[in-house]
Amino acid sequence: MTDKQFQWGNNKRYNDFPSSFKRRFSERIQKISIDAGFTCPNRDGSKGVGGCTYCNNSSFNPAYCSPKRSISEQIALGIDFFNAKYKAQRYLAYFQAYSNTYAPLVQLRDKYEEALSHEKVIGLVIGTRPDCISDSLLNYLEELAKDYYISIEYGVESLNNNALNAINRGHTYQEAEKTIRKTANRGIHIGAHLVNGLPFDTPQMMLEHAVELSNLPIDTLKLHQLQILNHTSMAKEYQVEPEKFHLFEMEEYLDFVVDVIERINPRVSLERFINQAPKGWLIAPKWGIKNFEFVAKLDKKLIERDSWQGKLFVEKN
Repeated sequence: MTDKQFQWGNNKRYNDFPSSFKRRFSERIQKISIDAGFTCPNRDGSKGVGGCTYCNNSSFNPAYCSPKRSISEQIALGIDFFNAKYKAQRYLAYFQAYSNTYAPLVQLRDKYEEALSHEKVIGLVIGTRPDCISDSLLNYLEELAKDYYISIEYGVESLNNNALNAINRGHTYQEAEKTIRKTANRGIHIGAHLVNGLPFDTPQMMLEHAVELSNLPIDTLKLHQLQILNHTSMAKEYQVEPEKFHLFEMEEYLDFVVDVIERINPRVSLERFINQAPKGWLIAPKWGIKNFEFVAKLDKKLIERDSWQGKLFVEKN
């Protein structure tokens, strides 16, 4: 066992996001998901229609999330929901559904500041696409970040433009890299998201994607396995051509995640490894495992392989 394995001040063999969050804040912080009624450029016709082929926002939106309610109402309902489980905490307003920077700045400012006006909300987490960011918006968020915790989560999904085209994404990896670099050094927490198993992506390519992304100025990386969900375009594709998709078996994915952890930048914190679709939504793969159970298996696998984050990391200039 080496000192390097414990450089993050936790009992994990990787830089886990919850521990880094606890080091930053003295009290429990909870995200409250908000559906602010945004859309996406590959939905409204500006870059395409139908959205990403795998996407079904209804599969992850909490029950209290609805654009029919105001942002203040959604926050109040979210606080009531979490107060039943946890006490004495503060909150981050998580603009989660669709692309939450896809509107004129004046509209975005109104929505963000309505969320920040709640006395228990200490910051924003904004999920979006890398092609829906302007310099004026980044300048505004940079100012907010002086007083609040501000995080932008970019859906990168893949570094392979063939895969991005196959899922009707509507932007390239080059756009994602440019936007991430443009967001850096502004006091804004930068998160990035990858989906593992898209058409045209091999496991070796997926591994290289995570490593390459960890060399960019991101703070947090989210991973999840591709899931085929009901009521999506991808579900229809999967029914006709299942061989197009690399759907991981659970043990295979465990080994894949360890391979990723070994090779990525130890500076980057890992927030998530798998996605869990609600009962009735999932077509494949059906692992029958919850997130905390996967994490326990991952911790065990890292010990078995005597591995840790960055063990094989090679920094690029």
